[in-house]
Amino acid sequence: MSGHLTHFDKQGRPQMVDVSQKEDTSRLAIAQGQVRFSPAAYEKIQTTGSHKGDIKVISELAGIMGGKRTSELIPLCHPLPLTGLNVAVTPADDTFSFIVTAEVKTTGKTGVEMEALTAVAIACLTIYDMGKAIDKGITIEKVQLLEKSGGKSGNFKRQKEAS
Repeated sequence: MSGHLTHFDKQGRPQMVDVSQKEDTSRLAIAQGQVRFSPAAYEKIQTTGSHKGDIKVISELAGIMGGKRTSELIPLCHPLPLTGLNVAVTPADDTFSFIVTAEVKTTGKTGVEMEALTAVAIACLTIYDMGKAIDKGITIEKVQLLEKSGGKSGNFKRQKEAS
């Protein structure tokens, strides 16, 4: 850890970090989140779907769209030329939930962690929106960075939680 917040100048004003002197490197970030339903609502969505459409396909597309717009949504994020952005929604029957995973890639001067997290968050919110008519108690949980590589700070891989 560097010990200081890079998004503030010496006077405490917000700033976009100047990355112009950094080397371009291959960057990767993987993030994940979970959307949990009641058992009855999960079963209904799995068997009959949502009246708004295919919950998996639409939320995956929304996640991709959200990840591409990260710099418009999160102040001080650099607009990045993404070279890859994939969002996958996987049912988890044992927890009555959907697991959302986003993988983002670029070659550039700054990382894509925020793009991966934004893609996950938007996909999770889309699942919530599509399922809220069936279940008002839906929860969005564990939105987190799983892995990142590239850049000066090196690699990060989240340790698996103990069961």
